[in-house]
Amino acid sequence: MKFMKLGSKPDAFQADGKCIRYVTSDLATDVTINVGEVKFYLHKFPLLSKSSRLRKLVLKASEECCDEINMVDFPGGPKAFGICAKFCYGMTVTLNAYNVVAARCAAEYLEMTEDVDRGNLIFKIEVFLNSSIFRSWKDSIIVLQTTKSVLPWSENLKIVGRCIDSIASKTSVDPANITWSYTYNRKLSVSDKTAGDGMKFREKIISVPKDWWVEDICELDIDLYKRVMTAVKSKGRMDGVAICEALKTYAVRWLPDSVDSLDSDVHSWRNKLLVETIVCLLPSDRGVDCSCSFLLKLLKVAILVGVDNSAKEDLLKRISLKLYEASVKDLLIPARPPQTTLYDVEMVLSIVKRYMMHRHDLDVAKNEMGCTDFVLGHGSLLSVGKLIDEYLEEIARDPNLSLASFIDLSQSVPEFATPVHDGLYKAIDTYLKEHLSLTKVERKKLCSLMDVKKLTMDASMHAAQNERLPLRVVVQVLFFEQVRSAAGVQPLRNTSHYTTNTEEESEKTAAEDCNSLEKQMSRIKIKEDAFQEKCELAKQSSKNSKSGIQLLPSRSRRMFGKLWGFEKGHADNRSSETSASSQSPTSMVPGDTKSSGSSSRNRRHSIS
Repeated sequence: MKFMKLGSKPDAFQADGKCIRYVTSDLATDVTINVGEVKFYLHKFPLLSKSSRLRKLVLKASEECCDEINMVDFPGGPKAFGICAKFCYGMTVTLNAYNVVAARCAAEYLEMTEDVDRGNLIFKIEVFLNSSIFRSWKDSIIVLQTTKSVLPWSENLKIVGRCIDSIASKTSVDPANITWSYTYNRKLSVSDKTAGDGMKFREKIISVPKDWWVEDICELDIDLYKRVMTAVKSKGRMDGVAICEALKTYAVRWLPDSVDSLDSDVHSWRNKLLVETIVCLLPSDRGVDCSCSFLLKLLKVAILVGVDNSAKEDLLKRISLKLYEASVKDLLIPARPPQTTLYDVEMVLSIVKRYMMHRHDLDVAKNEMGCTDFVLGHGSLLSVGKLIDEYLEEIARDPNLSLASFIDLSQSVPEFATPVHDGLYKAIDTYLKEHLSLTKVERKKLCSLMDVKKLTMDASMHAAQNERLPLRVVVQVLFFEQVRSAAGVQPLRNTSHYTTNTEEESEKTAAEDCNSLEKQMSRIKIKEDAFQEKCELAKQSSKNSKSGIQLLPSRSRRMFGKLWGFEKGHADNRSSETSASSQSPTSMVPGDTKSSGSSSRNRRHSIS
C-alpha cells in the first residue's frame, strides 16, 4: 500500500476521554472547534495560516463574542479534521488509501488552497493521489470504497470518477505486462531465488489470466460496481466472456445460497437490485458470451426476488438463444403460486418457442443466402430435442403435471429434432407410471407422440413387455421389430452420445447420424413392403390358414390375431380401422390422429 508522510514535528495531540482533543504546549489554547461530538482546543495562529475558511469563522465568532466554532457537517468527521489540524501545526501525518479521501474532502472544506499558503494540504494530497494512489491497482479499489463515507464531497471533487477510470483502464492492460500483485490472495511473483551459478532471477508462479481482475472488484458495493463495469465495457477492450465471468463471480459473492435468504424481507430489496443490475450489465451480444447455465440460474433468482418484467424478458431472450447448451438441472425452474406443479413448465415452453422462432429466422436468412445444407445447419436443434426429452422424463414424475402440458412441450420441437425416440419413450412410460388414472383415450393420445420406428432395439424390447402401453402400441412395436429382423437391418443407433460441447461438433454428429438413420429407414421401408407382399401372397394361397404371420413369434401371432381379426370367421369382416392398421403397422388410431393431427410430433410417422 502506498503512503505519504507530511510534517516533521512530533505528534502533540492528546485525548481526554472520547470527546476532547487538545495540543500539549507552553502556550494556552485560544480557540475551541466542535466537530461532531468532539471538542478540539487549539491555537489560532497555525490554523489561520493554512485555512481560509477558519479565518472567516474565527472572525465571525469574534464579532459575535462567541468562544466556540461549530462544524456539524464536516466531511470525514473528527478524524479528518485531526489530520488537517496536525498538518497546520507541522506535525507528522501519514496519508494512505484509507484516509486520503477524507483528508482531501476536509481540506477542501477548510479551503486549504495555494492562495492561502504555498504547498498547502490540497496540493500535496492531489500530488499523492495522481502519482501514487491512482497508479496502484489495489489502492484505487480501496480509495473508491472509502468515497461513500464522504459523499457528495468525493463526487464533486471527481475522486470517484478518477478512481473508476483508473480501475477500468487497468483491467484492459495486457496480462503479460502486469507486474503488480493482482488479487488479495494470490501473488504474481515469488521472492528472488538463487540459481546454481549464483545468478538471481524472478519467475512467475502462473501466467496471468485474462480475467485476473474480477475477484478484486467484487468487494465494491453494487452501485460502485455498476459504475466500474459500465466504464470497463465503455473502454471497448474487454471481451464479453470476461465481462460475464466478472458478473458471475460478483453474483456468487453476494447472492445468498438459500431460497429462504433470497425471500427474506431484510435483504429482498438488495437482492432484487443486485439481480437487475447484473442483468443490465450483461454484454449486448446476447448469443455469444454468457453460458446458458449462468443465465438460467440468474433467472431462477430473478423469479424468487421478483425483478421487473423487463429484466426477466431480457434473460428469457438470452436463454432462448443458447438453449442447446442447457442441462436438465438448469431447466428445473421452481414454480410459483398460483401454479400447482413442482416446476415452471410454462416458462420452459416459452423458452423453447422463442428458440424455435430464432431458428426459423436463421433458416429464412440461410435460404436467402443460398445455404441448402439442411442437416449440418441443425446440430444444435438435435441437442435441444434430446434436452426436451430428458426434461419431460424429469417432470413426468410430478402428479400435478397435466397431460396437455406434457403434450405441448413434447410437440414444441420439430420431428427431425429427435431422430431416436428412446428418451421420449422413457418420459411417456414415467408419466404413465405416475398417472394411473389416465383413461384409455388419454393413454392412446399420449403414446401417439412416439414413433415406434425410431426406437432402438433395447427400447423396443422394453416396450414389447410394457403392460402400461396400449395394446395397439405393443403390436406396432412387435410388428416393426419383426419386419426389421426379417429385413436384416441393423438396429437404430442410440443417439444419447450427442453433446453440446460446440456447435461444430454437434453439426458434424448430426450429419453422420441423420444420414445413417435415413439409409436405415429407407432399407426398412423397402424390406417392409416386400415382406407385406409375401404375406399377401401367402394369404391368397391359403385363405383358411395363418401362414401370413408365420414369421412372427407366438405372442405376436396372438396379438395380431386379436387385433386384426385373423381368427376363424373374422378374416373377411375386418373393420376399416383394422384394415388401415394392416396397411401401416405404425399408424395410430384414426380418432387419435384427428385429435392431434396438426402437431409436429405426429408428422414424425412420415419419416420412413
